[in-house]
Amino acid sequence: MSFFPGETVTENAAARVVRGVGELRAALVPARRAGQTIGLVPTMGFLHDGHASLLRAARAECDVVVMSLFVNPTQFGPNEDLDRYPRDEERDLRVASEAGVDLVFAPTVEEMYPDRAATTVEVSGNLTSVLDGDPSRRGAAHFRGVTTIVAKLFNIVGPDVGYFGQKDAQQAAVIKRMARDLSFPLRVEVMPTVREEDGLAMSSRNVYLEPADRLRAVAISRALAAAEQQALALDSLDAGLAAARIELAAAAIEPEYLEARDAETLEPAEHLRAGRPVLIAVAAQVGGARLIDNVLVEPIAD
Repeated sequence: MSFFPGETVTENAAARVVRGVGELRAALVPARRAGQTIGLVPTMGFLHDGHASLLRAARAECDVVVMSLFVNPTQFGPNEDLDRYPRDEERDLRVASEAGVDLVFAPTVEEMYPDRAATTVEVSGNLTSVLDGDPSRRGAAHFRGVTTIVAKLFNIVGPDVGYFGQKDAQQAAVIKRMARDLSFPLRVEVMPTVREEDGLAMSSRNVYLEPADRLRAVAISRALAAAEQQALALDSLDAGLAAARIELAAAAIEPEYLEARDAETLEPAEHLRAGRPVLIAVAAQVGGARLIDNVLVEPIAD
């Protein structure tokens, strides 16, 4: 679909690449004037089928689809993998075009963070201080980087809907809170995790896994499936977490964290309650990759 009203384009036409903020805003003027809906899919590139599922969802719901392609340096800690984070812009543009993306916003770091930029956006409290936000792990600064760049993208693009993946459940919860608190006029849509055939959650960082570690990594999804099954069968989150630990231990995976938390507030969850989904989240270093995954446990009312 074209983002110029009345224009006809061929199926899977090449996505238009723009590098500058002003250029992107100008490109969206015709669609905005025509009252067309705009969907935004923020990515850091090295796209996989999980990203493609977000792009397809945006294509199905929106008149105009914008995908950002930007490895955001402010969400990487000093000892993290910014320099080696996988990149392949040519392939990413091909995937974007095949998914029907209209515009790919691929700015430079200098474009997104002009010299002497001094403003950040931060969601405080429990959402950013636990799990990945724990000071002993990635820390709240990671989420400050995420919310700052996403707020900038929301302001630049002005989307009606922003699409995010459930695999990054904590990130999605933080972005939802930011959008609500700052009154961004959009809907944050969180789409299901996309998995490989053997259950491993798709991630750009899976490329770091050596073959033996790739086989071990599948234990993470098995652990989450066991956690959900046992928690619901025995009406016990403790039983679910214990089952998950058994699966991880069998694969010699020591979790960085394995916790049950309220899916919305990320407060600790001790019991299952109808109408209050529980997030069981895990992070673990497997070989050269730090992997995260989660499952939503949703008890059914009697």
